Amino acid sequence: MEPPAWRLIDTGPLDGPRNMAVDEALLRHFDQGAAPVLRLYGWEPPAFSVGRFQKADEAIDRERCRRAGIPVVRRITGGGLIYHGPELTYSLVCAPRHIAGARGVKESFRALTGFLLRFYGELGLAACWAADDAAGDARLGARTPLCFAGREESDIVIRGRKIGGNAQRRLWDAIFQHGSIPLADGVGEALPFFRSVPAGLREGTTDLAALGVADGVDRLRALLARSFSAVLGVALVPSELSPAERETADRLLRERYGNDGWNFGGENG
Repeated sequence: MEPPAWRLIDTGPLDGPRNMAVDEALLRHFDQGAAPVLRLYGWEPPAFSVGRFQKADEAIDRERCRRAGIPVVRRITGGGLIYHGPELTYSLVCAPRHIAGARGVKESFRALTGFLLRFYGELGLAACWAADDAAGDARLGARTPLCFAGREESDIVIRGRKIGGNAQRRLWDAIFQHGSIPLADGVGEALPFFRSVPAGLREGTTDLAALGVADGVDRLRALLARSFSAVLGVALVPSELSPAERETADRLLRERYGNDGWNFGGENG
């Protein structure tokens, strides 16, 4: 039998508001009868994203970000503040039926982050989920205003340090997930903009450059797609945003992600 087909959409680097508008547009237009989607992208210029219900001003210095030309944008997923600098980012939209053996949220999250373990393994890195990190002594599930300062069971850990972050949301019987793969030290770049810095943040995180990986982003993007295809047993078919998806993304950019009222007020604003 032919493997199930997923749309592969590579939008390249976009600014923060546009990236989040495209992610939400893909979720809004997902149809149970249509092919699921894997999107790959980057961030240009660098940006901060805040969690869906997070109070951005409590975590980030808005004025300092404005002076530095760093956008602050709200995600449609929960969690804490993330700095998106030199990184490879993915998002996906599918239905629960597309994930074999994943009956609940925890199972689907593990199933949909397993390709990251394969990806890091192909780079010669021994990655595991935080819950399986025998050497780890970090408290799992503790709430923190900074995503990389916290650690959940299904976070990816290499050499005892968290790498990147992933978040999931379910809506309309659809699964939306996105996550980051830091290519270099974004945490160090972000420190001057935080209201406060949790102890051990630098020591508890890592990135590909720190791990000795110097591959170009084009090779990493291709490797990530191959790892996704192999682990989920799917065929990735190159695609583009449909006219309807583009129109919705443009509207969301105007109404939400391009406005401080949404990005700093969000679901509670």
